[in-house]
Amino acid sequence: EVQLVQSGGGLVQAGGSLRLSCAASGFMIDDYAIGWFRQVPGNKREGVSCIRSADGSTYYAESVKGRFTISSDSATNTVYLQMNSLKPEDSAVYTCAADFELDTIISGYGMLYWSKETLVTVSS
Repeated sequence: EVQLVQSGGGLVQAGGSLRLSCAASGFMIDDYAIGWFRQVPGNKREGVSCIRSADGSTYYAESVKGRFTISSDSATNTVYLQMNSLKPEDSAVYTCAADFELDTIISGYGMLYWSKETLVTVSS
């Protein structure tokens, strides 16, 4: 069974850090692009970051560049998103997703697989 299990969301003060994890089962992360998109109620989905381990390609939204770092661990079939210097505007529902195309994850729509949502709240 294909699954993406996300963990690591929560409440943090501005300037703090959180790490999201996305553990895959039923497929190998090295064969896909894996990443996160987020959504604030009433707004469209925003691709946050994604990685394609096969060729090392990564993507970061302009709003998170220099603050977020995505990485993958083939041994545990898990992708991580380290979020530092968090801002209140980073507050959103985050979803981990997998697809063959980075652009699909960046768009936030049409992915092959996705996790349950996790809430990230950054207080000011």
